[in-house]
Amino acid sequence: MSAPERIPPRSVTTAGTEAADLLAHGELTVRGRIRDASNAALFCTVAHDGREADCVYKPVAGERPLWDFPDGTLAGREVAAYEVSEATGWGLVPPTVLRDGPYGEGMVQLWIEASADTELLALVDGEEPGPGWKAIGFAEVGEGRTALLVHADDERLRRLSVLDAVINNADRKGGHLLPTAEGRLYGIDHGVTFNVEDKLRTLLWGWAGELLTPEAVEVLQRLRDALGGELAARLAGLLTPAETDATRARVDALLAAGRHPEPGGEWPAIPWPPV
Repeated sequence: MSAPERIPPRSVTTAGTEAADLLAHGELTVRGRIRDASNAALFCTVAHDGREADCVYKPVAGERPLWDFPDGTLAGREVAAYEVSEATGWGLVPPTVLRDGPYGEGMVQLWIEASADTELLALVDGEEPGPGWKAIGFAEVGEGRTALLVHADDERLRRLSVLDAVINNADRKGGHLLPTAEGRLYGIDHGVTFNVEDKLRTLLWGWAGELLTPEAVEVLQRLRDALGGELAARLAGLLTPAETDATRARVDALLAAGRHPEPGGEWPAIPWPPV
């Protein structure tokens, strides 16, 4: 018997539909638990019709209740984030599906192997970031010292910051950024998104108040149209009508302002811990 064909992380863009089909229909085998996750997250393999891939399975049964999100909805929000990402054409979220698994219904997402060679965050001395970096804010580093927390002035991060504003991401930490050896960037862990209230909390504030790029404006215009049709239908089983309406309103607000959002002051702007 021949070995199954592996779907490596670099195939996400070129074979996204194929990967999503494998995730949706393949047989899940649990290999271990990802212990640093706040909710139950299981490392698995999925195999179907001669194909195989690594993936993450987050069963709804393993979600911790949150005061500001309805119970049992985090997996659906992860899938909704993938659907919106796909509608932008940026491909910033790995293929993600909602399906039954060994521990009941849950989110299943293609595993992405991050590259340790790409530095996206740093702590630097001084009050201004150096060339190629954007300031986030000051952080305590011990013994009464502070340092400037910065992120890379990277177009991939800038696109992700726009996506986060659209989906109202309340938890964009450094550990959720996965650069690959092939030069792509993916964001993961989108369970606390799409709230109807403004809860944007992120490390990617470096472009706050700056004009949106022409590319971002074009993508948001296309996204607004999609939210009035096919994308809205795809989100219907994942979000409430009010949450979909709020997503459309955020897109409209971004286009009207023409700028990246700024911290509002009514909600902590940076997640803790930041990484």
